[in-house]
Amino acid sequence: MERPVTIEADLAVVGAGGAGLYTALTAAAAGARVALVSATPLAESSSYWAQGGLAAALAIDDSPERHLEDTLTSGRGTTKLSAAQALTNEAPDVVHDLERLGVHFDADRRGRLALGLEGGHSVRRIVHAGGSATGRRVSRQLSALAAADDRIEVLEESRATAVLTLDGRAAGVRLHDGRLVVARAVVLATGGAAAMWSRSTNPVGATGSGMLLAQRAGAALADLEMVQFHPTAVAGVDGADSFLVTEAVRGEGALLLDADGERFVDELLPRDAVSRAVARKMIETGAPSVGLDMRAIDPDLFPNVVSVLRRAGLDPTRDLIPVAPAAHYMMGGIATDLHGRSTLPALYAVGECACTGLHGANRLASNSLSECFVFGRRAAQAALDEPALTGTPLPPPSSPPPRLTAASREALWHEAGIERDADGLRKLLDDEHPLVRLVAASALAREESRGAHQRRDFPRVNADLDGHHTVVTSDAAPSLVFWR
Repeated sequence: MERPVTIEADLAVVGAGGAGLYTALTAAAAGARVALVSATPLAESSSYWAQGGLAAALAIDDSPERHLEDTLTSGRGTTKLSAAQALTNEAPDVVHDLERLGVHFDADRRGRLALGLEGGHSVRRIVHAGGSATGRRVSRQLSALAAADDRIEVLEESRATAVLTLDGRAAGVRLHDGRLVVARAVVLATGGAAAMWSRSTNPVGATGSGMLLAQRAGAALADLEMVQFHPTAVAGVDGADSFLVTEAVRGEGALLLDADGERFVDELLPRDAVSRAVARKMIETGAPSVGLDMRAIDPDLFPNVVSVLRRAGLDPTRDLIPVAPAAHYMMGGIATDLHGRSTLPALYAVGECACTGLHGANRLASNSLSECFVFGRRAAQAALDEPALTGTPLPPPSSPPPRLTAASREALWHEAGIERDADGLRKLLDDEHPLVRLVAASALAREESRGAHQRRDFPRVNADLDGHHTVVTSDAAPSLVFWR
């Protein structure tokens, strides 16, 4: 039998979005050899499309403690305090490090960082690069640095199909073409799973591939029922349907209006509250959308948003923009500690595929990009402390990847959407896709309504579940575990 082609590295990083790129660059700067596995050409990841910025306490009237308070408030009683403290304390330094790496953040006329305001934040603390093109600017710069770094071997248009193990620890990954990447640690940075829902702001590939890789290797997943729905995704417009209109436009004063032109919600409430208000207004009126009024907003502040809307035939300086909620961000993922370690030794996860408990039941706007860099750096440093391999890992048997059908996506939208109940969730337990089943099982286990998880049959918060996270390992039933 012919031996597969083997690539050797100190660290295998799967995913080349913001989290994966920064993890790879951090490890390379420490002298490590890194194999960076990217399913797409560099700078075409989900991070590329991110319109939000990075949340960090940089203003004179701000502080990490104030950022922490806002994060805990948005998390609805399930934010892991230590994870939130790590994020809020280290985010300012991450912004400065990205500037050192050549990322140019937007500045005011005096040359100071221009800070934006978004829902759930008590002060202006969002840094952007090119307005709503932050993801594009950051990904482009970090991709260029990774491509030029001799210590990083970039494996473009390659997909990891399995985690290699040796003596009960991760030892690399198998690629779709049979090649093996052997490393003393693996970092999954594969993005989220919100594209599993039929209406989503995410690119089509965001279907939880890294979560399944980890789960098949024996790692625990957590909080899969916690899926955030963004309230302002364009609705019913050819060429822009489900396009996300960044929350920053509401921070600058854009309003949400009903069919009578009346405001019906405080636009700067956390996302879970605004999304529910929009969904309920649509049910109440029978309308397929509500109106986002950007007419008083300077279009030069959001060139990316304005250009997409105009190409679709909408002029935000004159027209109301039809919007409705869409699945946007999964707070759950691969259960990790504060250094990205999963429950499988030498397997790490960072970014949206990971679950540190930072976001609790509702992510605070723009904490996610900051999370990519704060925990990406932590994971890189910890992973390089893993001992060298003492043998040759063997790949697990090949198995075809699960198919996510249109029927499964529609079923998730209808039965595990903004509001769900036991009858609908039980229908998903027989779905052919394993992650659909795990989402449903996790949602059934949490018999309460909290943040992004709203049960019609359990409409109130259960205070006994404060600080508890839904953890699922292998095929065992989910359990609610208190995370300190």
